[in-house]
Amino acid sequence: MTDDAERALLAERVLAEQEERRRLGELLHDGPVQHLSAIAQIVDAALAALRSGERERAEEILSRGLELARGAARELRTLCEDLEPKALSEVGFAAAVAALARRFASRHETQIDLDIEHGNELGEHAQTALYQIVREAIDQAVRRGAPSRIDVSIRETTGGGAELVVSDDGPPERRSAVLEALAERAATLNARFSSEVRYPRGSTIRVELPPSAARR
Repeated sequence: MTDDAERALLAERVLAEQEERRRLGELLHDGPVQHLSAIAQIVDAALAALRSGERERAEEILSRGLELARGAARELRTLCEDLEPKALSEVGFAAAVAALARRFASRHETQIDLDIEHGNELGEHAQTALYQIVREAIDQAVRRGAPSRIDVSIRETTGGGAELVVSDDGPPERRSAVLEALAERAATLNARFSSEVRYPRGSTIRVELPPSAARR
């Protein structure tokens, strides 16, 4: 590998790490941190009720706090699983994405169809990056308004490259920040990213990996 190629690869890794830290900070702030703040307020309210002799009201307040705490714990477990998808190395790319799809489908009553067996043939770096892109694309799709169906496919392209396509029938994705974040992830693979919106409903993203990135 030439010096220029090594510097380019290092720059890609630094960019990916910076983007991951930014995304993690946003997920923690918007999810568990908000829940913990709410739980603290609930505990304060329960203590005030107890000091006033309102035992039944305190129990009701604490019950709400317990439910919220359990929800925060579930979010943190899911976040840990997504940040370090051990299933990629344990059972392979297709099985890991299938497990991810089942979680989203059960929570949001969305049908997720997969055609991703070719993902098992890709290199480790490509698998990890595409897993993260699929996860974020599905997450953003359900946040827009719970589509009834999401399709995810990976196929081999001419010369040994690969193409990821994620399509849904929900409200069109119009937020540039979301598309830019997905494009940045694709850039870490030296891949070409494109998106398409369909009115009144539907969005599609494509990530085209060159052969060198698909093998890495």
